[in-house]
Amino acid sequence: MSNRWYHDGLTRHAAEALLLSNGSDGSYLLRKSNGKAALFSLSVRAKDSVKHFHVEYTGYSYKFGFNEFPSLNELIKHFANQPLIGSETGTLTVLKHPYPRKVEEPSIYESVRVHTAMQTGKTEIDLVPNAPSLGTKEGYLTKQGGIVKNWKTRWFTLHRNELKYYKDQTSTEPIRALDLTECSAVQFDYSQDKINCFCLVFPLRTYYLYAKTGVEADEWIKILQWKLSQIRRQARQRNSTFSL
Repeated sequence: MSNRWYHDGLTRHAAEALLLSNGSDGSYLLRKSNGKAALFSLSVRAKDSVKHFHVEYTGYSYKFGFNEFPSLNELIKHFANQPLIGSETGTLTVLKHPYPRKVEEPSIYESVRVHTAMQTGKTEIDLVPNAPSLGTKEGYLTKQGGIVKNWKTRWFTLHRNELKYYKDQTSTEPIRALDLTECSAVQFDYSQDKINCFCLVFPLRTYYLYAKTGVEADEWIKILQWKLSQIRRQARQRNSTFSL
């Protein structure tokens, strides 16, 4: 698909990061949904959040709610003049600014860096401290205990250089906050006899986690490895500055 607002292979989380980091109210892009092959997602920035709308290809038209369009171009043109309604809040949003895909995206989180640098002229070192939406993630993972080696499901949040985990999504105080500047590696793990398992290596402990699906595990590993690469790059830059 050659449309400049179509981003093939972009995940929901990466779409949110791109639109919140670089977009404005009414910025939008279309991507393949994580579900059925004939399902697309229209991701639209509405003020300080991103709304996602399903678009289904029926074989001869594109279905959006009760409306059907002969092409995606016609759908986009229609909602450039007619507002979309956010299901939770009733927010009215018009498609104003297509978010273009101008560069090749080697991976979902590398694409966030490339797009942001392309739009602002800044490097990723400039951007990481100033863009809290860049490289954030949250969700349930199952973690092995440190002393008693049982497994418990916890709510994890990744923000800046901290990975926190809570008893559940409603908890306000984290059980622990892991400082990723002390983490030496993140990788898939096959020693624990668990599917979709990965580990974070720290000086005094290795944390073993597993996700519900392989896709989720892969997304967590990619963003955590991306975080570590940024931390190391910033450290190298600081060291080179001090040595001058």
